[in-house]
Amino acid sequence: MLTVSANQQPTVRCQLFLASRQAGVCLFPQHTDIQTHLKPRCWRFTGVVPRLLLNSTGRAAASVPGGRSSVSSLDNTSPSCTVPELLRRFSSAPPSTDVSYEQLKKLLASQEAVVIDVREPWELREYGFIPGSINVPLGQVNTALQLGAEEFKEKYGGEKPRQKDNIVFSCLAGIRSKNALDMATALGYKDVQNYAGGWKDWVKHEQHN
Repeated sequence: MLTVSANQQPTVRCQLFLASRQAGVCLFPQHTDIQTHLKPRCWRFTGVVPRLLLNSTGRAAASVPGGRSSVSSLDNTSPSCTVPELLRRFSSAPPSTDVSYEQLKKLLASQEAVVIDVREPWELREYGFIPGSINVPLGQVNTALQLGAEEFKEKYGGEKPRQKDNIVFSCLAGIRSKNALDMATALGYKDVQNYAGGWKDWVKHEQHN
């Protein structure tokens, strides 16, 4: 059994909560206020915790039989973690770059984004295209985005997006457009998105409207 003194609680709370989330282990009962479990002056844990539970210096805890570890040392040098701070960490995942049909319709209507269809020209002629989009085949995207504004407009019939502009890439089903997004990101474009549903999704919604 491990007893943690009061002055070690902030560090322990941070370490155990973060490590348990990373290891997929729930140290707190579901549907219970987390703060209730962070208030006791002394924590006692019976048994062992996963090997992934490391202290703040990265040193693994002492090994025990069965391929697991017990908490053998606690480093009290790291800053304490509050519940709001922990929640911010777990909700700080980067926003999705995908856009839905409804979002794309709004962007087109407000002209707030440059929509680039990266399918081949024959695909647009045979199957159709999204009104207001510019056709730049995937194999030309990297070069096209490095052209001058006039040359881009002359070759592709639309305004070249600036690096601060919102660009939405589209294709047939979201695979090529994701590759185009990666190319644009590598060239320094910051506000790039992918219409993951592509032409297939567009046609399906348009037919129902």
